[in-house]
Amino acid sequence: MEMMKAIRIHAYGGSENLKFDEVPRPEPKSGEVLIQVYAAGVNPIDWKIREGFFKQVYDYSLPVIVGADVAGVVTSVGDGVNTLQPGQAVYGTADMMLSGAYAEYALGYADAIAPMPKTLDYLHAASVPIVAITAWQSLFDGANLQPGQSVLIHGGAGGVGRYAIQLAKWKSARVIATASAANLNDVKNLGADRAIDYAAQAFEEQVKDIDVVLDLVGGETQARSWQIIRPGGVLVSTVGVPQSGIPHGIQAVPVFANLRANSQLQQIAQLIDDGPIKVSVEQIFELAEAAKAQEVSQHGHPRGKLVLQVVHPS
Repeated sequence: MEMMKAIRIHAYGGSENLKFDEVPRPEPKSGEVLIQVYAAGVNPIDWKIREGFFKQVYDYSLPVIVGADVAGVVTSVGDGVNTLQPGQAVYGTADMMLSGAYAEYALGYADAIAPMPKTLDYLHAASVPIVAITAWQSLFDGANLQPGQSVLIHGGAGGVGRYAIQLAKWKSARVIATASAANLNDVKNLGADRAIDYAAQAFEEQVKDIDVVLDLVGGETQARSWQIIRPGGVLVSTVGVPQSGIPHGIQAVPVFANLRANSQLQQIAQLIDDGPIKVSVEQIFELAEAAKAQEVSQHGHPRGKLVLQVVHPS
């Protein structure tokens, strides 16, 4: 039996419950792909799963290998997989129910994996999937954003927000983003037509008759957003929408990303290779430093993505 190194959650709670273990290497079953992991993205949902926030939603049998965002090379494929072949450079999402991404090898469903953008290295490719897919599905599936429409993106400097700005500009929308003072230039450089410092200005006094609000923040920010949306407009949110109190004529759409999104990954890869989407990584950690990376994700307010490097270029 071949073994591999992996980061596993042994109990729900703090980062001390992440252990660097030696475990059997998994094998792909029907419809699955085994990937040699070169890099794994670190997302807020990773530490939220570790803390136990989703234990009513996902029935993990602990210990479980953490992580979804992955970039690497296909090692082998299960029965029925003809879209990918061994030796191919890929990116996408591993599935923690199968075998997660914080490891030397990970398992994913074939429809959640796509050929990697040709212009990216593995570290940058691993930073893309979940945030880019979430932005894509929020704007195009949830809000049906059209060219010429106005969109206000709350949290424009965050992981999803950065891709949402770029995708909305690619769609020829008029983009307004809220961000902290330190990140205003950053969101403008990503393509926002206007950036609002949420601490210094009340956004509801700055804009009105918005077609689409993408809410990545929730709470009071969401509550103040209803008044700026035009009749017939839509608010899409990754943090949930209320059951009542939504103004008449405004749509409220919750988004929880469907990560089995091979065709979207392919389109995103094309946009990266063609230039409309820029990818940035803020900090790189070794696989053994996964607990430290999650601490930064949880408490450090990182601007760009955090990535675990599993294989070093020779």
